[in-house]
Amino acid sequence: MNGLKLMTYFGERDRVGGHLLADELLDLYGAHEVRGSLLLRGVEGFGLTHGLRTDRLLTLSEDLPVISVAIDERDRITELVDDLMQIKRRGLVTLERIETLPPDATQMVEPLAPGLHEAAKLAIYLGRQERVGSDPAFVAVCDLLHRRGIAGATALLGVDGTLHGRRSRARLLARNADVPMMVVAVGSGERISTIVPELRKLLDDPLITLERVRICKRDGELLARPHMLPAEDAAGMGLWQKLTVYTSSSALHEGRPIHSELVRRLREAGAGGATTLRGVWGFHGGHEPHGDRLLQLRRRAPAMTIAVERPDRLAKCFEIADELTAERGLVTTEMVPAVMALAAGERRGGLRLASHDY
Repeated sequence: MNGLKLMTYFGERDRVGGHLLADELLDLYGAHEVRGSLLLRGVEGFGLTHGLRTDRLLTLSEDLPVISVAIDERDRITELVDDLMQIKRRGLVTLERIETLPPDATQMVEPLAPGLHEAAKLAIYLGRQERVGSDPAFVAVCDLLHRRGIAGATALLGVDGTLHGRRSRARLLARNADVPMMVVAVGSGERISTIVPELRKLLDDPLITLERVRICKRDGELLARPHMLPAEDAAGMGLWQKLTVYTSSSALHEGRPIHSELVRRLREAGAGGATTLRGVWGFHGGHEPHGDRLLQLRRRAPAMTIAVERPDRLAKCFEIADELTAERGLVTTEMVPAVMALAAGERRGGLRLASHDY
């Protein structure tokens, strides 16, 4: 089924009308009973004002970046956007096309939607405490994806969200079993399509979506450069591109974590913004699935850095990512058909979907 994904990038301390923006957005998602939504807390990043925020320094960790994600059928997300526009805020808002798989999709996804043959991004939304046998469900999912030769996967822990329309928020002294989380995986379209039946058998009731991506690099090997997109589609609507770099907290460039160096270099280059999310489990390339463990001296958790740019500026961002992932990492790009940026009362872009065949 055709669906939409709504993503917002902002600061965790941003407020509207005396309330935290994060609460306002998730209240809105809950009121609309969207099929899936998630609030993800970043560990490092910067926005339109280029103010750096990182959990590595106490003085810069008071307003860490956050990302909210909402997925559903196109009509419901369109209704949600209308209400979202009434909330006065700052940050970045994007709309992206997705394929939402129905609950009874137990067969191979065939035929693949146009554009998914080259490579696809698979997102699986599930409960934080969901289990497969004695293992956490996200661990079992990553193990399956690794065995099937998927290029990479990252499990991201949500702190608030909806799953099948039901709102659940993480609390300090609670099991938080129903708080949603997501596993994001990328691989060839054909491989991804054959895994869906196995995921349905493995998990109780997951939400699964597919998106088109291009895998540009994998463990130092350049596979393809980003698509060369025009600034606008045939109707004059602006086009954007998303760069995503999957690494590990233990992967270093000249003694610094790759994701930290990437954020620093993108900021120096004048990029519009970047956010790093730290996963709890995952893998990329041929490396075994991994995450942080108790009594571990060095962090091994996966890290995922996201930047959204105009096509003419993405090339510079990719050059930086290409240099920093000379030996390790997974780099993907994809088209974003609608982006709106808000800062200091100024609005740039819009949320009407562009259309471009490539």
